[in-house]
Amino acid sequence: METETERMRIVILGLSITSSWGNGHATTYRGLVRELVRRGHDVLFLERDVPWYASNRDLPRPPYGRTELYASLEDLRDRFSGEVRRADLVVVGSYVPQGVEVGAWVQRTARGVPAFYDIDTPVTLAKLARKDFEYLSPELVPGYQLYLSFTGGPTLQFIEHELGSPAARPLYCSCDPELYTPQQRQPLWDLGYLGTYSDDRQPVLDRLMLEAARAMPSGRFVVAGPQYPASIQWPANVSRVEHLAPPEHPAFYNSQRFTLNVTRADMVRAGYSPSVRLFEAAACGVPIISDDWAGLDTLFVPGKEILISHSGEETLRYLREVSETERQAMGMKARERVLAEHTAAHRAETLEQYTRAVSRDGNRRASRRSSEARLPRGGGARALRTRGGTHEDRGHWNGVRGVGGGHLFR
Repeated sequence: METETERMRIVILGLSITSSWGNGHATTYRGLVRELVRRGHDVLFLERDVPWYASNRDLPRPPYGRTELYASLEDLRDRFSGEVRRADLVVVGSYVPQGVEVGAWVQRTARGVPAFYDIDTPVTLAKLARKDFEYLSPELVPGYQLYLSFTGGPTLQFIEHELGSPAARPLYCSCDPELYTPQQRQPLWDLGYLGTYSDDRQPVLDRLMLEAARAMPSGRFVVAGPQYPASIQWPANVSRVEHLAPPEHPAFYNSQRFTLNVTRADMVRAGYSPSVRLFEAAACGVPIISDDWAGLDTLFVPGKEILISHSGEETLRYLREVSETERQAMGMKARERVLAEHTAAHRAETLEQYTRAVSRDGNRRASRRSSEARLPRGGGARALRTRGGTHEDRGHWNGVRGVGGGHLFR
């Protein structure tokens, strides 16, 4: 996958890269930054210094690129305006504190490509519909030359047509194949789940796992993750593990016969929204039992690379009836799929291609505006335009959109 690339200066303003406590952003950024640096780019990651991450930093000094903490919006502007101005690409992530103000500053300051990386796309769109502009406002969307989205499918067209994004492109989460690998371990649990508590996921977890646990007293189950209320009544055969740092995830997955994937309600409604846990578990070669949502079959082949459950009874049937040979084969097929399409290296290469395409497109538009300004009124250049841009523009983007999106645009 290594190719000769032109070095870019990249600045990323993200929620956190130093702490994975209660968020999946950190592992996504870690893999992406590392692979961008490996491909020869200069990457600066800027993170707001907040108490809850300061006390839970499992990677305080990332060994790739450069990471800097800032104390406030004013501190950010004072110390890093020059870096943002000189960058070829400036990415602002979802849930960045004061994200609207940060985004407006980036769009005013950056001379390269300003981009928004939405790691929470369905949540973001629901917030915009409620006029909750916590980290993104409708006015900012057209000013981001790239809208990078964890959600693919029809949502991308909505972002372009309804919100005015010049280019909404999928940049799914990914896995780190150097960290997430199969291990020879004796299974401790029949079924496990890793995820932070959320109100909308808990009923699905109850239905797909806890009902199965109650019906299978001899089975062994585990739920790992923070923020679960003390009021939850866990079956006696369900173990609880508090927050696991990312280095512990591979061993956790490899200690399960099957792992459960549960998707947030907003992401189920949007579809095409794979979680990072889905790819990480698959990279470990652990077969996945997942809830169902539109677009899942574009990532994994149901019945061959993943199992889909709608009830505790269906989960129980998989646990009891899938043979050990079938189980191992399914895990390995899912791993092969991830290694072929969903690693951090794939995402870094995709981001390069998106950025360069936007830059070329912007240069062509600027050149065309300059040429049109010199034409007499009624000049022929206008005849080349269509509602969707020029024929050249549309053909160019059609060749790029499928990159990194798995089977999404086949």
